[in-house]
Order: sequence, then C-alpha cells, then structure tokens
Amino acid sequence: MNIESLRNYCLHKKGVTESFPFGDDTLVFKIADKIFLLAGLTAPISFNVKCEPEKAIQLRESFTEVVPGYHMNKKHWNTVYYNGSLSDKQLTEMIDHSYELVLKSLPKKQQEEIYNL
Repeated sequence: MNIESLRNYCLHKKGVTESFPFGDDTLVFKIADKIFLLAGLTAPISFNVKCEPEKAIQLRESFTEVVPGYHMNKKHWNTVYYNGSLSDKQLTEMIDHSYELVLKSLPKKQQEEIYNL
C-alpha cells in the first residue's frame, strides 16, 4: 500500500473527508468532523489509526511496525509504519476498525445519515 492507495481507500468510505489541518505533511481523514486516520507524508511513511485499547496492545505486541500513537492518546491510537512488512489486508483491517470505532461514536442520527449516503 502506498499513500495514494491509502487515500483512495479512505475516500471510498461513506462520509469521509480529507484535509490538512496540521500542515502540508499530515493528511487527515475524518467522518463527521471526527478524525479516524492521520497519514504522515514524509519518511518514514506511517499513519495513525484509532483502536480499542486491548486490540491496540495486541497489535503492538504482534507487529513491530505498530507502535503507540505518535502525538496521540497512546491508549486509543496506534501509529502504523507501512514498509511492506504488513499486508494490504492487515492495513485495511486496521483502517476499517478505526473508521467503525469513530462511526459508532457518533450520535445515531448522524450514523443513519452516513449509512444512507
């Protein structure tokens, strides 16, 4: 997975927007103005995703490419370095988990609006 395929994957999800609120080197993906993924555009290539606390620890223990979230709440966020060691399937599962966590945290009315897009 490269940055362009990551971007395309995120933007194909319902209700997702992209922006650069933290500068030109951090691409941010949101659903209903809530961040679910931040992608660094400078080397080393990485992205931050939200994660359930127990799963976050499990992923960190299983993969050296997954570490506590850089500049984020370490309990709920992981930084993932994608250097080819993790499969696209593993990466997309982490992205999907983050998206779903944020989506489920929204009020029911907003969730329904997004599902109906």
